[in-house]
Amino acid sequence: MKNSSISAGVICTILVASCLDAPTVAQRNPETAIYTFAHQCVVVGRPATGEVEATWVRTEDDTYAFAATSAADAERFFLKPSDLGTYLLYDTAGEYLVSDDGPLLRKETLESDMTLVDDDFVSEAEWLLEISSHDAQHYQLRHRRTGSYLGVDRLVEDESEAAVLTLDPAEGCREHPEMSLDATGSVEPRTYPDGSLFGFADTHSHILASFGFGGGGVMHGAAFHRLGVEHAMSDCSLFHAEEGRADFLGWGFGEGGNPDLDERALIDLLITGRLPERAHATDGWPTFSEWPSQTSATHQTQYYRQLERAWMSGLRLVVQHAVSNEAFCDLMVSTGFQPGRWSCEDMPNIDRQLEEVRRMERYIDAQAGGPDLGWFRVVETPAEAREVIAAGKMAVVLGIEVPNLFECYLTRRPGGPECDDEHIESQLDFYHDLGVRVLFPNHKFDNAFTPGDGHKGLVELGNFLTTAHWSNYVEDCPPGDTVFDRGSVMFGGFNKPRDEYLSPAPNPLIQFSSEPLRDLLPYIGEVREPPLEGDWCQKPGLTDAGVTLIEGMMARGMLIEIDHLPRQSYLDVFEMLVEADYPAVGTHGLHNDGKLYEIGGMSKTGFARCADPSQPGSMASRLRARRDLIVAAGGYPAEGFGFDLNGLAGVPNPRFGPDANCEQMQENPVEYPFESYAGDVTFTAPTMGERVIDFNNEGMIHIGLVPELIEDARRTGVTDEDLDIVFRSAEGYVRMWERAERRARALDPDRD
Repeated sequence: MKNSSISAGVICTILVASCLDAPTVAQRNPETAIYTFAHQCVVVGRPATGEVEATWVRTEDDTYAFAATSAADAERFFLKPSDLGTYLLYDTAGEYLVSDDGPLLRKETLESDMTLVDDDFVSEAEWLLEISSHDAQHYQLRHRRTGSYLGVDRLVEDESEAAVLTLDPAEGCREHPEMSLDATGSVEPRTYPDGSLFGFADTHSHILASFGFGGGGVMHGAAFHRLGVEHAMSDCSLFHAEEGRADFLGWGFGEGGNPDLDERALIDLLITGRLPERAHATDGWPTFSEWPSQTSATHQTQYYRQLERAWMSGLRLVVQHAVSNEAFCDLMVSTGFQPGRWSCEDMPNIDRQLEEVRRMERYIDAQAGGPDLGWFRVVETPAEAREVIAAGKMAVVLGIEVPNLFECYLTRRPGGPECDDEHIESQLDFYHDLGVRVLFPNHKFDNAFTPGDGHKGLVELGNFLTTAHWSNYVEDCPPGDTVFDRGSVMFGGFNKPRDEYLSPAPNPLIQFSSEPLRDLLPYIGEVREPPLEGDWCQKPGLTDAGVTLIEGMMARGMLIEIDHLPRQSYLDVFEMLVEADYPAVGTHGLHNDGKLYEIGGMSKTGFARCADPSQPGSMASRLRARRDLIVAAGGYPAEGFGFDLNGLAGVPNPRFGPDANCEQMQENPVEYPFESYAGDVTFTAPTMGERVIDFNNEGMIHIGLVPELIEDARRTGVTDEDLDIVFRSAEGYVRMWERAERRARALDPDRD
């Protein structure tokens, strides 16, 4: 197992099988002792008391017992943290110590909330390590599921009967399954000579997307799981069905996106809940036959160990956008095509992800040996971000990207809130208090703030079922660049522009039901209509509620994501930003001809994915052009990535092999080992369990391959000077955030 580069001095926090140099219980600080057993190999015993001799736990068929009279004959347990101070006890046969109001049992395979699709499930294999209530120099184990204590031969409810335990260092443990880092070295704190922060930013990320979309397997695979990688990155057949035939979103947003969808194919899908052809192999850990991949849009690409590998290459700031989509979730879950764990409504899914990101921080701390020791740190101010990044850790900024922000649907739900000024202000306060600092006013579908982003194809259908309004596209479009608000309309029969955007919905669809085929049958004539070719855009712009939202964000120093706004709304918001001299973020790459940089904002860019062998460094041509544009606009020359991983988006392509899209023959593939840009970490060939990842022919199929992405550019002549704009992007993002807070104080000096 490779060195995880956690800070030196933490006792036995790296994944090793023995910790013989660990301090004795008497040497440990009782307040932190329970955390320092992370990844240690131990034998569990009962100390000698009076005339009673010491005994240790050993295996006896399918049970455990305090029956060994020496540590040499005891079972070895690898202590895998499932949370701070909570452990799985994993033995040399690959079985767990479990119990549930009964004897101490051995169990090889565990159920979990994932396998049972049960959000309330608590595993019988989790044990809270505590200082013994009888003897402060020893320990006791409390069962997480029942709250009972480990006794001499079974669980006991009364703490007075809890066994007094020793956890003595040992050798010969079987390590708990885990994803390898395939990297060695120690990440050291560093800054530039001018004091600027070192490191690059991923300004658009969805690490916790598996907790969106109803929390089932619409987005399969978790960034972490209390029971480990086998549950976080499991086989997806429970959710995507055999051969992935229930993976509608993966099919719709995979390679190419927006597949041809005629009337017959649509009806068949809604009747059967299955795709007509094989989609993908479903196996996850440890084989991962076909996911993640270039064509997989609905499988986890940011498992925490992969994210850790990216951190080791210089990733120092991530904007973690909580994400969901009620219509897409309903299409999968409410219909019964896939199971779910909670409501499909947007905001409950957002709330859950905001909880889970804190749990993920705790989980990574637990792996590192105690509170605040992990490399993953949620921050709420630019000052906190500076402190975290300067210490060599990764600052995580919380954001939201969702269609119906604050339950402000275009068509109000029965019993739902009125999207008035009072509601908007209270919601801004609520989510600001939860630590959210970045918001998209919209995402994909029309809402009460603004029309949707103009994305065509299946999004048109989802918007119709969600809002009960016809599409609202016109050809008389305002000038300006756009990401989504362009191109032909796929469902031409649904496009019936209206004069008043906020007019009552003309169709009897209040929200997506469990029978979408029934809902669509009255509109089969519209489904049959041909596409509308040309350049079509959303007709209206920002609403009064949208103005209140933008003003409220500026008053709080929050960062406004503007690239999902349709053309007219983009212009409306930009006018407000210029008037307030307030920065914004364009993490899909827009910058409004450089005007975004003039107001202190930030966009994102990246490397070209093909090199011109006759022009060394050609893969950084966009970086150099962007740097010149930023400098000309008076901005700080910094631009990060915005990978949008787990966001139904694509991933950077390979330069070689059948998935490459390069016109010229490519040279200089990535070779191993190679060093990080900072020179403090050495990377070896990446693996996922039994699978070896071939970056050169597969591309950046998960976040842990960012080191390869950077090395790939360097192999083709991209220089350290070219990369300076990237490795200053954490500094650039923090500077923008600081500017937003300064402008907030100037705009609303009376706000606390």
